[in-house]
Amino acid sequence: MNPPVLSPVPPFARLLGYAGLLPQAGVLASLVLGGPEIRFTALSLGFAYAALIFSFLGGVWWRRLAAAARAVVPRWIWAVAVLPSLLALATAWPWAAGQAWPGPSLVSLGVLIMSSALVDLKLRSLGMTPPGWLSLRLPLSIGLGLLTLVAGLI
Repeated sequence: MNPPVLSPVPPFARLLGYAGLLPQAGVLASLVLGGPEIRFTALSLGFAYAALIFSFLGGVWWRRLAAAARAVVPRWIWAVAVLPSLLALATAWPWAAGQAWPGPSLVSLGVLIMSSALVDLKLRSLGMTPPGWLSLRLPLSIGLGLLTLVAGLI
């Protein structure tokens, strides 16, 4: 009898990853089901969470690069790992400048988070990710990106 095939991503890690979608799903539910008095608070929390997670992704990429078995990592990838924090901060500019916020910022962050899957795909093509990396990263990036985008549009 063959031993069971273990998932490359431990089940508890997968559960925690998907649980990370719950705050943004809660924001969306608040926007749909709540009244106008909670709209700004829900949008603000949705923005903060999306910016935080997008910045976190940059840190994850940086860690992957630092742990790479390769002697030389292409320089542009290091720069890409810094961009999420800078872009997340840039999306706060409209709020800081008293312009339309947070809807447009959420739309921008949603698109950026979904686009982050392209970096994960590139890292995999360079052999810089563990087995099963994309099986978790792709659905989480698309899921959080879509939740954030929709929150910004409604």
